[in-house]
Amino acid sequence: MTERQKTLLLTGASRGIGHATVRRFNREGWRVITCSRQPFPEECPWGGGEENHVQIDLANPSDVIEKVEHIREKLNGRLDALVNNAGISPKGPEGERLNTIGTDLKTWGHVFHVNFFAPVVLARGLKEELAAAQGAVVNVTSIAGNEVHPFAGAAYATSKAALKALTREMAHDFGPMGVRVNAIAPGEIETAILSPGTDALVQRLPLRRLGQPEEVAATIFFLCSPESGYISGTEIEINGGQHV
Repeated sequence: MTERQKTLLLTGASRGIGHATVRRFNREGWRVITCSRQPFPEECPWGGGEENHVQIDLANPSDVIEKVEHIREKLNGRLDALVNNAGISPKGPEGERLNTIGTDLKTWGHVFHVNFFAPVVLARGLKEELAAAQGAVVNVTSIAGNEVHPFAGAAYATSKAALKALTREMAHDFGPMGVRVNAIAPGEIETAILSPGTDALVQRLPLRRLGQPEEVAATIFFLCSPESGYISGTEIEINGGQHV
C-alpha cells in the first residue's frame, strides 16, 4: 500500500518564510493548504492549486471561525500539521518602530487578532483533525518576543511573547490528544521586509550573516516530522546566536 499523503495547513504562504515552507513541504510530498487574505493568484508563486487555498481575513475573528468549517471540509478528517506563520508588524508614517506610547488601540487589536488570536481559533477549531493524525502545531514567534528589538514594534513584540506563552499552554492541553505544539523564534532572516539598518545589526551577530528562509523552513519541517516525536512545548531560536 502507498503511504498516505500528509497535509499541512499554513498561514502566510506567499513570501519569505512561508514561501520557503511551502516549497520544502511540497518537495517532501505533502499536500499544502494555504490561507491568505487575498484570493488565489493565477500566477501562484508557491505551487499547489486553487482547491488548496482558503481566502481568510485573520484580522477578523468572525471570518476565521467561519472559515474553519470550510477548511475542515478539505481535510478528510486528518490534519498532520498546522503552521501559524502569518504575522503583521505595523510601522509609523516614516517606517519607524511603533512603541507602547504611540500605538493606537485599533492597531494593538489588529496585530493581536492576526498574530495571536487567529492561531488560537485555528488550532482549537481543528483539534479533532490534528488528533486524528497525531499531528503537530508550529507557532512562528520572534526574537522580538524576548527582548526589545530596534525595528519590531511594541504590539508585534508583545503579541509574539503571548504566542510563545500560548505554545506552552497548548502543548499542555493538546498533548493528551497526541498533538505536539512547538514554536520557532526567527531573528534576522533575509526576506523582502527587512528594515533599513539591518546590515549594521547583522555585524553584531555571532554568525555575522542573515538567516535564510530555507533554514527556517527546515526547522519547521523537523518539528512536523517523526524525528521530533518527543519534542513539545518548546521554542527553538533561529537567529545565528543573536539571543546570547
